[in-house]
Amino acid sequence: MRYFRPKALKLLLIIPALAFVGCNSNENFKAQLEETLKENPEVITNWIKENPSLFITTMQEALTDAQQDMKKQREEQEKEQLLATLDNPLEPQIREDETFRGPSDAAITLVEYSDFECPYCTRGFQTVMELQKKYGDDLRFVYKHLPLSFHPNARIASQYYEAIRLQDEEKAFEFHDEIFKQQKKLSSNGEGFLKNIAKKVGANMDQLAKDVNSEKVNKRIDEDIAEAKKFGIQGTPGFVINGVPVKGAYPASHFIDIVKELEERGKLSL
Repeated sequence: MRYFRPKALKLLLIIPALAFVGCNSNENFKAQLEETLKENPEVITNWIKENPSLFITTMQEALTDAQQDMKKQREEQEKEQLLATLDNPLEPQIREDETFRGPSDAAITLVEYSDFECPYCTRGFQTVMELQKKYGDDLRFVYKHLPLSFHPNARIASQYYEAIRLQDEEKAFEFHDEIFKQQKKLSSNGEGFLKNIAKKVGANMDQLAKDVNSEKVNKRIDEDIAEAKKFGIQGTPGFVINGVPVKGAYPASHFIDIVKELEERGKLSL
């Protein structure tokens, strides 16, 4: 049988009482508990050593509860942000020469601010593909640029995309797709990889060389970066779907929920 020193025994009697103590705890009780813990910290560590399975189970349950609480809080915050945006939607610039995937008059407009070298943007690419498959001609997709400074090949990749887009919009999107399908090669091979992809999609390489560093190409990318900043989008991927911002690589289900909310509130009709 294990014997405890008097103060240690007192601590074991005090600890269960915490479950019944509210916010208006007696200050003397608090002081007594703090003093006992300072004098006998080994009581807790010894108890953990003697009851490891119970301790781990308790910690796992507490972690699960905390995760669920955090998820609930995040969902509530997102709901509040959505409701606030419905009354004051963001308005991305749709330029006269904007390039779309999907009909230009589709009911849903999905704008992405992306970085070709960002691994999370590969998830974003996959999500966009899922949404295009689900909504078909009800969705138009606009790709915009937000190359991050710590991705050394992101800016030049955006320049290649824009230079190819000046030649052919479909080839530009093919180039876009190929990068995200083979993204690791961008980090390892840099501009050489971009040139190979440009050749693969059939770009005019002589014209591409003239346009890739042009003022027109760089101005367009800078416009996209400024717009993302204006909307508070600092990381990638960032999205705006019918005026509602989505910051991060959320799954397709998140966007589908937003569309449903917009439909329920009469902001969208499919």
